[in-house]
Amino acid sequence: MLSIIQAAGWPIWPLIFASFLALALVIERLFSLRTSRIAPPKLLSEALKVSRQAVPGRAVVDQLAQNSELGEVLASGLLALGANPRCSEEDLRATMEASGREVAHRMERYLSALATIASAAPLLGLLGTVIGMIEIFGSQTPAGAGANPAQLAHGISVALYNTAFGLMVAIPSLIFWRYFRATVDAHLLTLELSADQFARHLQTLRVAA
Repeated sequence: MLSIIQAAGWPIWPLIFASFLALALVIERLFSLRTSRIAPPKLLSEALKVSRQAVPGRAVVDQLAQNSELGEVLASGLLALGANPRCSEEDLRATMEASGREVAHRMERYLSALATIASAAPLLGLLGTVIGMIEIFGSQTPAGAGANPAQLAHGISVALYNTAFGLMVAIPSLIFWRYFRATVDAHLLTLELSADQFARHLQTLRVAA
């Protein structure tokens, strides 16, 4: 591996940094966007159960908010209704939507950075290719004395290795960015549908109050 880095020259270092950064972002997002952390399957039914008759106590609501991102959205509705049992349906939904926007922002964290790496890596590889080509042309000695073989070989190595490594970084980054984008969209749909169902449930509590 060290011999490849040496053959690729200094333009490879930005790509190596980008590859480690992309790997760190992918690992972080894989951990953070798990369904168990965003929207546990049974959480909505449990929230409906504990609030069937009335708004539960603050300890239960805080526990719900700390459970997951969906729990935070549902808890915001319970807090709003607990603070004002006669709050309007518009205010209740607005509170839950605001909480949902905060959750959506957290789920989309670092995705733009990963997309930037996917876009920039081929350009960094192209930069290395151009530098390699410059070295190739620089290996041509004047007065028709021929090319410097060592410099010519190094220029070719720089051009090819940087092109290949740029694509090796960009392709997985693009694949994971699209995967995470689809995952976030699916989670947002789940949160929206669950929040809408829970908001209708909270309206029955408000009327009853």
